[in-house]
Amino acid sequence: MSYQAPLKDMLFVMNELAGLGAVNALPGCEDATPETAEAVLEENAKFCSGVVAPLNHEGDKEPSFWKDGNVTTAKGFKEAFKQFAEAGWQGLQHPTEFGGQGLPKLVGTPCVEMLHGSNLSFALVALLSDGAIEALLTAGSDEQKATFLEPLVTGKWTGTMNLTEPQAGSDLAAVRTRAVPQGDGTYKIFGTKIFITYGEHDMAENIIHLVLARTPDAPPGVKGISLFIVPKFMVNADGSLGARNDAHCVSIEHKLGIKASPTAVLQFGDNGGAIGTLVGEENRGLEYMFIMMNAARFGVGMQGIGLAENAYQKAVAFAKERVQSRDLAGSAGPVAIINHPDVRRMLMSMRSQTEAARALAYVGAGLSDAAHYHADADTRAANLAVYEYLVPVIKGWSTEMSENVARDGVQVHGGMGFIEETGAAQHYRDAKILTIYEGTTAIQANDLVGRKTVRDGGKIAKGLIAQVRATEAELGALDGSDFAAIRKQLEQGSKDLEAVVDYVVANMKSDIKAVFAGSVLYLKLAGIVLGGWQMARAAVIAQRKLAAGEGDAAFYKAKIATARFFADHILSQSGSLRSAIIDGSAGVLALDEDQF
Repeated sequence: MSYQAPLKDMLFVMNELAGLGAVNALPGCEDATPETAEAVLEENAKFCSGVVAPLNHEGDKEPSFWKDGNVTTAKGFKEAFKQFAEAGWQGLQHPTEFGGQGLPKLVGTPCVEMLHGSNLSFALVALLSDGAIEALLTAGSDEQKATFLEPLVTGKWTGTMNLTEPQAGSDLAAVRTRAVPQGDGTYKIFGTKIFITYGEHDMAENIIHLVLARTPDAPPGVKGISLFIVPKFMVNADGSLGARNDAHCVSIEHKLGIKASPTAVLQFGDNGGAIGTLVGEENRGLEYMFIMMNAARFGVGMQGIGLAENAYQKAVAFAKERVQSRDLAGSAGPVAIINHPDVRRMLMSMRSQTEAARALAYVGAGLSDAAHYHADADTRAANLAVYEYLVPVIKGWSTEMSENVARDGVQVHGGMGFIEETGAAQHYRDAKILTIYEGTTAIQANDLVGRKTVRDGGKIAKGLIAQVRATEAELGALDGSDFAAIRKQLEQGSKDLEAVVDYVVANMKSDIKAVFAGSVLYLKLAGIVLGGWQMARAAVIAQRKLAAGEGDAAFYKAKIATARFFADHILSQSGSLRSAIIDGSAGVLALDEDQF
């Protein structure tokens, strides 16, 4: 089966949990009415299911390839990207002054999820362009904005992010690429960059590389990194394309997954130097690149959610069709495997985790919109702080979740899942990269600990926990065993999260390695508790809708049942995570290096 966007759930989360009405009331968001948002999502769903999804499996079998410095993308990708750009999807969230539609992040986020859910390899080109656009909007000069933004926003050109080098993976202090000033405002760039997503392709007229490099007098380490625009083709004063720049793709990687997405090795300066222009000020490049990285990290979280949704849909379809073994309660003959309890358990696990991650991410998108558009500066700052706390959780937990969901998708298929023709194996292979690029899960966890928890003494985390407890009180006012069970697990989860926040803040200076030994588990705990909070909110709202006789009763009953499952099977893990974080560092650090 082909991917179908879960529009009903997306609209419920947007309107009821993420507060589209409040976003619509913000200055500059007046066009984002619920009716407009629904129409946008419906059109995007048609494009993704009708144009992009059918290319996914074939692109995995016959992926993009490199020859003589050029990359030919998988069959159908070039034509699909042309349609994507012409329909305005690249510019959905970007300013109207540069050719975008100027819609808020909360409306754009489901569209990002749909694109990645339908075809991860295809969607990556748009994700990288989004990051480049955000960086130039923030740090680019007026001339750079005038030259590069409209072609990027309209999808005429695409953008890349060039950080990694052969000797410098995540440690950007080790970057060696050189930028030599030419005295005319330009620089010549020399060096090698690896793992550059869509660093070369045939889908757009030009590729705008954003490249980290060092000027001759730069201080060592991360304080000496600058950011440069290095176009594949030089751009003339009138906006037309000029000569080919000295930036060339020397190979693309052969990968476990996302095979149709060309991951390039780029060589700058083999023929005299690639011409680049400085973005912002010298030695502030890492600061500017983090704008791209934060945009990309949220986007990668959405990749995980989209992929998990697709894996779940495929598993459900197979479970309904695959007939094997008799029903445990007795039957005349074999039944579809969806009747077997453990298959149900796996499907509910896949469903509930995907829904929880979606809800948390969409709530984050709404916070980002308030941080960007709200008229009051203090309110903007407060929303930004909460959004920034959530970004590593959305990226790290959602992608780890997607790997687990894809694994269960293979398991539901049984032996057929191990065979490539069913497509379940592709989800599993594609999911693995999500926990690695744009910062591994450990890097997200380090950010969550150091920048997002310790720096403010746990203030933002405690503020979120207070909101969780308000939902616990709402659950307590409802009758029924489902709400009691959800409340029980949520109460314990919030206590466990609070204890861990206190532990992290109290021990950062005295025992830093012990704190970081549990950092990934802290990220997972935050995801589970805050995701469980969103599921609990959904259950409360669903019950109110049922009591009022509003809408689709079956949908709301399923919401409550899914929240109950998440509480019983996922949120119930909080105690063991708390124990491992607070008491488990001794085992992590016990062995000497030579004992491994």
